[in-house]
Amino acid sequence: MTTTTLTAPPVRHDETRPSFARLVHSEWIKLRSLRSTVWSYAIVIAIAVGMAWLMSATFTGGMGGELDVATAPAEQQVAFVVQAASFGVLFGQLVVGVLGVLSMSGEYTTGMIRSTLAATPRRLPALAAKATVLFLTTFAVGVVALLAAFVTANAVFAGSGVSVSLFDPEVVQPLLLGALYLALVSVFALGVGTMLRSSAGGIAAVLGLLLLLPTVLQMLPADWAHDLVPYLLASAGMVMTTPPGAVDPASTDPNAWQSLAITVGWVAASIAGAAVLLRRRDA
Repeated sequence: MTTTTLTAPPVRHDETRPSFARLVHSEWIKLRSLRSTVWSYAIVIAIAVGMAWLMSATFTGGMGGELDVATAPAEQQVAFVVQAASFGVLFGQLVVGVLGVLSMSGEYTTGMIRSTLAATPRRLPALAAKATVLFLTTFAVGVVALLAAFVTANAVFAGSGVSVSLFDPEVVQPLLLGALYLALVSVFALGVGTMLRSSAGGIAAVLGLLLLLPTVLQMLPADWAHDLVPYLLASAGMVMTTPPGAVDPASTDPNAWQSLAITVGWVAASIAGAAVLLRRRDA
């Protein structure tokens, strides 16, 4: 009589690792299940619509002077509507910046990061999945927010006899670049939150960079400080949301596409730093 010994087949490590699609799905569940995410995106939309209405009412009211939007040239009318519709990006970037920091620092606070990194020992795919979900979700919300802001601004301007088409290239470009800027800021903040692993520290760093640093450099009585301002993250965002026709042709500052490259550079530096520190440090 012989005894048959059953041998379990070897387990391939590739079969135990979650695919990138599953990591993205996991991060999507995390993001949408947080109440703070829903509130943050709702605030972004509310700010965009509210600021669009406020700016539009200011423009159509004459801005306290002799401004008459109905008699302005067509290019200037388009610029008025787009500036009103994209004004909320200035404040929305602060909200998505906070959300980006919390999306990673919150996991360190709750200890969930240990489960995340245990499921993904190589770590970088987890960071890439989180950045992908945050970027796509924020971009979609940014598109909705800016479209709603444009409809609001156009409705207010229509009362003064000014109407602008959404499909005008002078309108489409700044609105799409505005949504793209919000998405890139959220990923930039994710990198900062990963490097600092502190919600308070990360939020202070991101808001300081977006709000405080441009003001400080503009106040310094030095040419080098003023020369740096166009290359800051917030300055690049404002240029990206400016209609091409409203830019001074004689200006030597970066244009909208160069500002997009500057913004991508800030995001790349932040994510690169986050990737290096995420691999070197313990959870």
